[in-house]
Amino acid sequence: MDSIEEKRVYGDREGAVEAYVASSIGVVRVRVAGDTVGEFGLCNRCNARDIAATGGTVAIATDEDVRILQLEGARDEATEADATFVGTGFGPAVAVGYDGAELVAAGPDGDVFCLPAGADADATGGEWEPVESDGVATVRAIDGDLVGTDAGVYRVHDGSLDHAGLTDVRDVSANGVPLAATADGLYKLGNGWMETLEGPFETVDADPHSERGRLARAHAVSGTTVYAYDADDDTWREYDRSSAPIVGFGYGPTAYAVTERGTFLAATPADGNGPWRSRTLGVGDVTGLVVPRSDYRSH
Repeated sequence: MDSIEEKRVYGDREGAVEAYVASSIGVVRVRVAGDTVGEFGLCNRCNARDIAATGGTVAIATDEDVRILQLEGARDEATEADATFVGTGFGPAVAVGYDGAELVAAGPDGDVFCLPAGADADATGGEWEPVESDGVATVRAIDGDLVGTDAGVYRVHDGSLDHAGLTDVRDVSANGVPLAATADGLYKLGNGWMETLEGPFETVDADPHSERGRLARAHAVSGTTVYAYDADDDTWREYDRSSAPIVGFGYGPTAYAVTERGTFLAATPADGNGPWRSRTLGVGDVTGLVVPRSDYRSH
């Protein structure tokens, strides 16, 4: 039986990346080369409610704190024991996201704070800066300067939250073209919010290397139906149906995804939109997936 303690002989395969999967029992680090999953293991035990990454850090929102993993040196030995998430003094958190190198986090009461790039947060929490708002009841997702809530999309601007439209937002993506998954459709931001697909959507992600104003690769989920963005003709197409809802995507040499039941998926070739190859990670109640950007930029 597969388990999170499993290690496989893998080696230094060209194009290998490391993905991080957040779940109710902790963060699983998964090593992948192309569409082949290698070793994986639990690198932090916690209730990880959300996860975000830049090229150099991974952040998780837990029911105790926002924790950060500095990637430089953490994966030199490629062993789970070397990966150490440290607390920031934020307190209980429900969502995290990076706006450039600035970390944005939200607490269960809807309060939003920013940790400026280079800030040395510690157990005092003194470096976290509050983002002014008129009150946001439920924050569901953060990406870039976008904050998705039950009351719509907000944007972090000059130390405050500005309402940017929509309602009942479940997920947001800021890369390339801002996207929002809502209870009644998938929207993109152009001359205002424009509906691209009808129906309830729960998850949306885009390749962080998308150029500003364009999407390179993107995926969205409605129930168990996965949609993929076709950059050639600027359309969304039904890509696949999953036996369990997909809760997050990541991008490297191909596209990756994870289901809420802990199945890790890697798209086979065909520009990353071929059939999925799957691998069970041995965790449940999965909340998200990230592939740090620098992991595939150099390959």
